[in-house]
Amino acid sequence: MNQFKRVFLIVMDSVGIGEAPDAEQFGDKGADTIGHIANHMEGLHMPNMGKLGLSNIREIKGIAKAAQPLAHYSKMQEASNGKDTMTGHWEMMGLYINQPFRTFPNGFPEELIDKLEHRTGRKVIGNKAASGTEIIKELGEKHMETGAIIVYTSADSVLQIAAHEEVVPLDELYQICEIARELTLDDPYMLGRIIARPFNGVNGTFERTANRHDYALKPFGRTVMNDLADQNLDVIALGKISDIYDGEGVTESVRTMDNDDGMTKLVETMEKDFHGLSFLNLVDFDAKYGHRRDPLGYGEALEAFDTRLSEVLSKLNEQDLLIITADHGNDPIHHGTDHTREYVPLLIYHTGIKQGKELPLRKTFADIGATIADNFKVPLPTHGSSFLEDIRK
Repeated sequence: MNQFKRVFLIVMDSVGIGEAPDAEQFGDKGADTIGHIANHMEGLHMPNMGKLGLSNIREIKGIAKAAQPLAHYSKMQEASNGKDTMTGHWEMMGLYINQPFRTFPNGFPEELIDKLEHRTGRKVIGNKAASGTEIIKELGEKHMETGAIIVYTSADSVLQIAAHEEVVPLDELYQICEIARELTLDDPYMLGRIIARPFNGVNGTFERTANRHDYALKPFGRTVMNDLADQNLDVIALGKISDIYDGEGVTESVRTMDNDDGMTKLVETMEKDFHGLSFLNLVDFDAKYGHRRDPLGYGEALEAFDTRLSEVLSKLNEQDLLIITADHGNDPIHHGTDHTREYVPLLIYHTGIKQGKELPLRKTFADIGATIADNFKVPLPTHGSSFLEDIRK
């Protein structure tokens, strides 16, 4: 096999597999996302991931270690200084983050809020770290009465703006977010993302809509995706991938509603005749369950993903490569509501593997980007080492 025609990269957002060596520096000593979830569930039922070799990376309660794993397997350690979505994803495609994106756990400075109000003509309420669903319950009625926009943040480097679609039309909400993006590009803010969080309904039944939109910082350098696109190869971004890279290197973007819809869109993509990369992020693990510290919901979501994975495996042909990994941890048993600095799993599967084997520990997520670049004969990133030759058989 000279090269794979199609590479399918699935990022299970926040599915860490045990504390990284430097976890203590991030306040994450003892973090173990999938291990703690498995223990809480009295064992995870994930037969497809088990057959690939997930428990061969490290033993996970309920998932049998495969005697003859179908996939090559290892784990990866993050080299960048951070533990957020953008840092992990950018590193996968060859960029290192040395200065972590800024967070504002106590809300944003008054100076920034004043500028936002002046530029948008709308008052701001909220301005604190909060769950998106909870702050809508708390302030949704006041928002509808006054027209003030709800601004909040989280443990991530993010400024989120919630507004009822009948009070602030989507076009206006998106324009407000573009203003917020402009105001927070550089020091002293340097925020990773601005997120539009529209909702509908009436007090007591407010519900966020699917019209979320992310405004991320543009990558500060070229990524493997840019090089693929420059060679007229396909880069199909599923879920929030296009937002994470601000569209850089993306040739086609497909929005998704949730994990299940993400898997459906992936299966639909597999039915296309394309040449290049299909890149999927499954955000529910992180957003719905990790940050909300819901180990039961997280475990059920992992099991649901495993069920859908059988469809993906059945559609792979001899020219396809499947890579499954994560971008950081978010241990729902751990203290706080923040991401956790962890190793992430790495499973690599194609139909030509006679028997899966353990690969050396990867010291950077950039090894994925290097491998994809190597396969498609585009320039390898400065960071990362290709494992292409190690996985051919």
